[in-house]
Amino acid sequence: MTAPHLDFERCYRAVSSRDARFDGQFITAVRTTGIYCRPSCPAITPKPGNVTFLPTAAAAQQAGYRACRRCLPDAAPGSPLWHVRSDLAARAMRLIADGAVERGGVAALSASLGYSTRQLTRALTSELGAGPLALARAHRAHTARLLIQTTAMPMSDVAFAAGFSSIRQFNDTVREVFAATPSTMRAEAARRTDGDGPTAGTVRLRLPYRGPLDTGWLTWQLSAHAVDGLERCAAGEYRRALRLPHGTGVAAVRISAAHQDHAGHVLTELTLRDMRDLAPAVARLRHLLDLDADPQAVDAALSADPDLSASVDAAPGIRVLGSLDAEELLLRTMIGQQVSVAAAATATARLVAHLGEPVEDAVLTHGFPSAAAVAARGREVLAGPARRIDAVVGVAAALADGALVLHGGRTSADLRAELLTYPGIGPWTADYVTMRTLADPDVLLHTDLVVRQGAAALGIDLAGRDRWSPWRSYASMHLWRTALVHRGVIPPTLPDSEDPS
Repeated sequence: MTAPHLDFERCYRAVSSRDARFDGQFITAVRTTGIYCRPSCPAITPKPGNVTFLPTAAAAQQAGYRACRRCLPDAAPGSPLWHVRSDLAARAMRLIADGAVERGGVAALSASLGYSTRQLTRALTSELGAGPLALARAHRAHTARLLIQTTAMPMSDVAFAAGFSSIRQFNDTVREVFAATPSTMRAEAARRTDGDGPTAGTVRLRLPYRGPLDTGWLTWQLSAHAVDGLERCAAGEYRRALRLPHGTGVAAVRISAAHQDHAGHVLTELTLRDMRDLAPAVARLRHLLDLDADPQAVDAALSADPDLSASVDAAPGIRVLGSLDAEELLLRTMIGQQVSVAAAATATARLVAHLGEPVEDAVLTHGFPSAAAVAARGREVLAGPARRIDAVVGVAAALADGALVLHGGRTSADLRAELLTYPGIGPWTADYVTMRTLADPDVLLHTDLVVRQGAAALGIDLAGRDRWSPWRSYASMHLWRTALVHRGVIPPTLPDSEDPS
């Protein structure tokens, strides 16, 4: 049965034209073959009477369909709906993607969202065609496939790293979802590679996205704010230490256009202390780089405004940076208030060097310190006005003891309102952190000085800012970029493969 919010004719047109823009936004299930595919799959030309459209891979699996081994529907970009929407289903999907069920079970997921397990299961089944356990199972299957095909880990280790409770559950799920045994899938992957496999504890991935992708803006953003020891952006690669639920890790993301393949993937290498962190690490990298966005929809909407059309033409596919760690984002933003970008990076690097956990890497030295470490020893390391130090340490203490909780399951309005109750957090910080923590596409940074300068340069009155909804976060990026171009900080066109720092 087709999900009630999926228009059959619209979905069928997308499948008939093999429109890759819809990959990840819905699933095509073919009754005659028992296979489900992404909309752009080249292997299917289904008749209308033989096809149904479902909102998630989990719904297809619940209905007894197997994943297509040609188009790999689980490897499509995620749906932009989970960020555009703020309803219960969208917030739950953001947490499930981050591994919330594997770490705490459905009860913990429900509690984070403020619902009972029964209420949550009923809502997700109605909206997405599957409950939280089935949705988490689909994510486990995806993680298992990545580990099977990109590492030499023993299958027993793959099973538990992917979140399965037993070898039997792992084997049964892989066979049901992919119609192949784990050993067969590994053998097939080995035949497709050149034999230059990753080292132990390292996974090489291709993170899909919908084009276009403005890699020049991403590179500038990441390099301009890079903190020594924690991250480095050079020669088209962003290298970053990660603090994950089960340990530390290092990500190397090749973000320049010179590194992208023609199928629309960002090449990534993850080195993890604990492979159970693979799924959350991937989810957080996708969130950081805004890889689940629908840039054609954003660009079409914003270019309809004559005041922004030239900016959209100059930077198609501009992205809004998300975050790898919401607590880190908040503390770094507070440290950087009312100082230059360079001064903020220097202050943060000192904090990282003194309080961060060491990482094993040839380039990076430490991860970002925990909120508990900043609360306990931040005054020893932080410099500047006492009032700002008090604010940073106070917020770190609230994060450490659970009084302030930051996660993707919150609504923008609630998170912003709570942030504003803390000393040292004003409207700009609350808006900026909310936008990046929740990947909210509709936050206009109208109090930001650089955004206001960009608006002035284009003759835009920000009082009429509602006309850009629901893409005001992207409008903010265009205004930000415009101001930096007018000030000569960045060139009108950012070379993709050049390190702009």
